Amino acid sequence: MKQYDAIVIGSGQAGGPLAKKLALAGKRTALIEKRWIGGTCVNDGCTPTKTMVASAKMAYMADNSQALGVKIKGFSVDMAKIKKRKDAIVHQFRNGSQKGLEATRNLDVIFGEATFTGDKTISVKLNSGRIKEFNADLFFINTGAKPFIPEIEGLNDIDYLTSTTIMDLDKVPEHLLVIGGNYIGLEFGQMFSRFGSKVTIVEKSGRIVSREDEDVSEELTKILQEEDITILCNASTSKIKKKQGEKITATVLINGSEKKVRCSHVLVAVGRVPQTATLNLPATGVEMDERGNVKVNDKLETNIKGIYALGDVKGGPAFTHISYNDYTIVYRNLVKNENLSIKDRPVPYCMFTDPQLGCIGINETEAKKRKLNYKVAKLPMAYVARAIETGDTRGFMKAIVDPDTKQILGATILGPEGGETMTVLQMAMAGGITYDEIRYFVFAHPLFAESLNNLFMAMDT
Repeated sequence: MKQYDAIVIGSGQAGGPLAKKLALAGKRTALIEKRWIGGTCVNDGCTPTKTMVASAKMAYMADNSQALGVKIKGFSVDMAKIKKRKDAIVHQFRNGSQKGLEATRNLDVIFGEATFTGDKTISVKLNSGRIKEFNADLFFINTGAKPFIPEIEGLNDIDYLTSTTIMDLDKVPEHLLVIGGNYIGLEFGQMFSRFGSKVTIVEKSGRIVSREDEDVSEELTKILQEEDITILCNASTSKIKKKQGEKITATVLINGSEKKVRCSHVLVAVGRVPQTATLNLPATGVEMDERGNVKVNDKLETNIKGIYALGDVKGGPAFTHISYNDYTIVYRNLVKNENLSIKDRPVPYCMFTDPQLGCIGINETEAKKRKLNYKVAKLPMAYVARAIETGDTRGFMKAIVDPDTKQILGATILGPEGGETMTVLQMAMAGGITYDEIRYFVFAHPLFAESLNNLFMAMDT
């Protein structure tokens, strides 16, 4: 049995940099990865999807260029080339990360699947087929999450798609049925609609992105419907059937009534589950919740001293930037003797539909739920000079403020470069800059961020 100072299981956005930093700090470290370096973000999430979103945006711009006085004749979508470009960028990111890790002193990169066999002891089935055992004083679990597959009659009889496998298509689906009307489903639904697919989205809630404010959901619904995407809410897929040589027929229940949807492909996008099933965490005493998420405290340590969990495997906000922040907190606490916590940290996020949806802090729904004294600042993108000039006035800016302290409590930006504008308000919130200061702030003209002046001036009318 080989002894290490630290073992990191999973090379996602927390595991990879943490392993490298621990090794450089003098700890003999092993990084165990069962598949590819980089985790979900590099291989199945951010990198490939946003690469393909860029291709879909280009198709949309070509299709709508005449409004700006530019005629593009006979453009076409080459799905095989889109996939090739996506794969090349993924390989570039993955291989660069792997080379950096393998060149790090004190760090062993081991490809295989880890299973706990006892107190801080693991068995690793190497990809070569051999079995090796390791132990360490410190363990860091960064195994991430995978798509959740619901029980739907007939689903396993077809080659359904997930957020991972849909990016392997080299031909545009004729009709894509998307099960799930939240961030993943909407990004892919709009993307493939722009590539040329007929798209139907099935959402069990009363509206898409149901965790956002109702006006956000309504505006986004309008935007997607204007692109000829069919959205079915209060709906669930109860049965899927496919006869040899025929299309797939999905039975969708909408408010109790049946609707048959004939499609060529089905994308399952109803959430993700932690990858803890094969870890055998009970063998080392680590506790999980009922969904299989690893339980941690505010310093990301489990109930077993010296064993930590980072990223999506612990539940909570499942974002790459949160996973990376987990790494920085654990590293600085352990190596630099700081006293950092995940408690009350900001959780910004962005959905990369077009236009983007960028969010930070609380929304109006949450403010009402907490019974806060608040005011709403709201500005349609149709009143934003930069949006008018660039020909895209879809969406709006919205902020929740405390009328007494003048502090910004949260912001939702649904519009072009919504994530970038949201980040300006995040920085203001972090620095304690009040909304009345931003109201008269000097921004460069003409930027999207400049309209934050008008957003907060709108509160005076």
